Amino acid sequence: MGEEIWRKRVIIMIRQSNSNSLILVIHEIYGINQHIKSFCELLSKQGFDVTCPHLLEREIPFEYSHEEAAYRHFMEHAGFDRAAQKIKNLLLDVKDEYEKIYIIGFSIGATVAWLCSEEVCVDGIVGYYGSRIRDYLDLTPKCPIMLFFPQEEQSFNVDELLLALEKKKIKVHKFKGKHGFSDPYSSRYDAKSEQEAFSRAMDFLLHID
Repeated sequence: MGEEIWRKRVIIMIRQSNSNSLILVIHEIYGINQHIKSFCELLSKQGFDVTCPHLLEREIPFEYSHEEAAYRHFMEHAGFDRAAQKIKNLLLDVKDEYEKIYIIGFSIGATVAWLCSEEVCVDGIVGYYGSRIRDYLDLTPKCPIMLFFPQEEQSFNVDELLLALEKKKIKVHKFKGKHGFSDPYSSRYDAKSEQEAFSRAMDFLLHID
């Protein structure tokens, strides 16, 4: 594994010695927890430089049992627009350092990634269960996007959103399981769905022209 840097409260950065591609990971409402750290390390093993900015005004991630408090904290201290602006600022800082820059987001992170899809320096985006993307369907991405959703969500009809996204020529996939199926530390984890989604994500990113 390459050099690993942990900057308190601000960012995760894992660098390889010769990578020309960066994956920017956007965490869920819980913050940079063990799932996000492990996922960043997994991406690093695929040969990418990886960075994950901290979007919350707190160092300690929320427990999964505090989902409502975590969402409320995110909306009060970041929100989708401010979080997207933070990612866009980071993109400006790194865009000249890499030939390819990709974004992978989870849940609210996937929606934030969607809001950054008009940035010309972004070469591709993968989003896991970005349910709030449904609030921003007027946006027209300027880069290839692949989105993953579970079979069902509590707050909306998954199939209706998939149909709307397919009309916009977005690659979408629905997997067995619930919101959080790709998180090994969650009670909603589905190993088969997680492995298939990750395989699709890597194949997608590696074959973007």
